[in-house]
Amino acid sequence: MFALPPVHAGTPATAPLPQMGFNNWNSTRCGPEFDETMMKGIVDKIVSLGLRDAGYRYVNLDDCWADWQRDGNGNLYANPQRFPHGIKAVADYVHAHGLKFGLYSSAGTYTCQPHVENRGFPGGLGRERQDAAFFASVGADYLKYDNCNNQGVDARQRYTAMSEALRATGRPIFYSVCEWGQNQPWLWAGRPPVGANSWRTTRDIRDNYPSMLGIFKQNVVLDAYASPGHWNDPDMLEIGNGGMSTTEYRSQFNLWSIMAAPLLIGTDLRKVAPADLQILLNKEVIAIDQDPLGRQGKLVRDSDGVDVIVKPLEDGGIAVVLFNETDGEQPVAVAARELGLRKQTYTVRNLWTHAEAQGDGSLQARLPAHASDLYRISM
Repeated sequence: MFALPPVHAGTPATAPLPQMGFNNWNSTRCGPEFDETMMKGIVDKIVSLGLRDAGYRYVNLDDCWADWQRDGNGNLYANPQRFPHGIKAVADYVHAHGLKFGLYSSAGTYTCQPHVENRGFPGGLGRERQDAAFFASVGADYLKYDNCNNQGVDARQRYTAMSEALRATGRPIFYSVCEWGQNQPWLWAGRPPVGANSWRTTRDIRDNYPSMLGIFKQNVVLDAYASPGHWNDPDMLEIGNGGMSTTEYRSQFNLWSIMAAPLLIGTDLRKVAPADLQILLNKEVIAIDQDPLGRQGKLVRDSDGVDVIVKPLEDGGIAVVLFNETDGEQPVAVAARELGLRKQTYTVRNLWTHAEAQGDGSLQARLPAHASDLYRISM
């Protein structure tokens, strides 16, 4: 058993900005390619492709990293076929490259992926202090805590138990509640006693446009509940997995960024296409997601298949996304007053073309199907 200090207020993980990094689930699920070699290769690519320098810092393992049963002392341990050198060796490799390491569990008796006797891997329900001690002992900086096999136990009770256990370790560990929005976690997950850093607002995203659009619609209306350190999470990025067009992937990146959502890459970076990498590395768009004011963009127009979202920025300017969710080309015109702009002259910058113009802040565009534009408007 791992030694635990007494429960105390602890050193909660700080998350002044939405988390950025990588999670393997969207590209591998529990396939055979998910192993130690892959994860070290991902770390190497995050560094060599410039993603670390762009802000992607977390390297998170999802379901199936653990063995299907606990050891003789009831502790979690790594699947020996996938991770023959153990989880700490992977965490050490991540840390040695200037990155942070994340693990996965579920607030239930088992995790979500069926393995033996149609059940998942060991979950944390009733084992919170023991499991939190393990996470801390291997150097975890992040925990994604899922919602499967929860035995009907109240969600707040389950997620509070792990929150208290993480604090008891004394190690700052980012706490990502993955409750799928079933019990409106935006109303309670960010507050004591749970105090999560982010909470899922939706079911899992799929690599297709209808899934991405539906999840955007669910998350964009929750802007009042996000604040620095506490983020609405509409699930991971699908960019690069092949189920959507470049236009649709750019729209996901624009929409997630203006919603101050986590930016967790879900594609295998060892074989990422240049067009997808270009999206992920757009530092001007990333800066909108990571703006220190920490405000989620607000939907100010949702009509005739056109969405306009406005996000206030720390420098006094705003970011604006124009999004054509329809299957046909749409002209879009937005008056300055609709954006809350009252002065005579602003600088308007398109964050994809990098073109700038002076004007009153009004916007006009002709957007192809499923396309979006992102602007930064400053005085």
